[in-house]
Amino acid sequence: MAKSGDICTFCGKSRKDANLLITGISGAICDDCAKQAYEIVTEESRTAGKSTFGLSQKDLPKPQDIKAFLDQYIIGQQDAKRYLSVSVYNHYKRLLQKVTSDDVEIEKSNIIMVGATGTGKTLLARTIAKLLHVPFAIVDATVLTEAGYVGEDIESILTRLLQAADYNVEAAQRGIVFIDEIDKIARKGDNPSITRDVSGEGVQQGLLKLLEGSIVNVPPQGGRKHPDQKMIAVDTKNILFICGGAFDGIEKKIAQRLNTRVVGYAASKEVDLVDKHNLLKYITPTDLKSFGLIPEIIGRLPILTYLNPLDRETLRNILTEPKNSIVKQYIKLFKMDGVDLSFDENVYEYIVDKALEFKLGARGLRSIVEAVMMDAMYTMPSKEEKELHVTLDYAVEKFEKSDVNRLKIA
Repeated sequence: MAKSGDICTFCGKSRKDANLLITGISGAICDDCAKQAYEIVTEESRTAGKSTFGLSQKDLPKPQDIKAFLDQYIIGQQDAKRYLSVSVYNHYKRLLQKVTSDDVEIEKSNIIMVGATGTGKTLLARTIAKLLHVPFAIVDATVLTEAGYVGEDIESILTRLLQAADYNVEAAQRGIVFIDEIDKIARKGDNPSITRDVSGEGVQQGLLKLLEGSIVNVPPQGGRKHPDQKMIAVDTKNILFICGGAFDGIEKKIAQRLNTRVVGYAASKEVDLVDKHNLLKYITPTDLKSFGLIPEIIGRLPILTYLNPLDRETLRNILTEPKNSIVKQYIKLFKMDGVDLSFDENVYEYIVDKALEFKLGARGLRSIVEAVMMDAMYTMPSKEEKELHVTLDYAVEKFEKSDVNRLKIA
């Protein structure tokens, strides 16, 4: 009879049949059983952690704490950060509310953020996801179509949330969804046409039941590729929806509304008080309706906030200040090749000037830095040099001969 140390206590495999047999005091385990045991422990601990999501009134991040966390990564946009912090905090409180005799039930307040491209809408969502104790999913509205047409079904939004919650339905029903590019599903024209607007108004109508709160049958593996799959019922009553969009051209709608009185002395006084460089601060639900969102969906997004356009000072800070700033990313890239990268102060000013010229927001900064550093990133890994100092002359020379220089917006 084989000794207890010569066979696996779990599966009975002998030492000669196993790749590795780990011997203990009163038994042994083979490498296959050890791997399976590790997977079971990992899965169990993850499931235990997800089921409660660590929510308690005492440990809730307060709105000021949430905003302070966002401040580390995002420069400016104080109003948007405050609205977002309060919405997330109230979402937590609503999940923790107890049934009381007064029958007052806190309802959710979905939020919509409007801001030009590159002002930080998606970055706000990604950053706040790092802090949260509830499942969080970012979905793109551009791929959605009405049911039955080519594209993704609206229910796929909840599929993403289920995946973020490891298919724990109870946890997913307490989650937060960020719907990006919501302006791309605006009605294509004010007049309802004979043909169906399947990627615009049709999607908005499909979103109504999700935003309001109803029980939706969700395909766990996505839409139509697996027609025989079993549906999962998800209640969206406690899911917070945050929507973001650039709404390019909505400034014209706002300007038309603000300039309704075009004759007389009083009209000229009112126009002088309007900040023409930042018309988004005057945005109202009426402007969203004239842009192409249907009234029903606007009513289900009660909190409307805006993101300021990025001025020179903000762009300069974005370049170097945040934890994950563009300059810090490139310094780290070169550090991985053993090269110490540094910049002159006036190089930063030059990059900001060019970004303002392109009017592409913070994304324009990355394009310009990439153009300046491209030659160095190509040649430095093969050289023995361990230091690179970027001067203004070097930056101007490299940028002027790059293709990016032709992207100037009129």
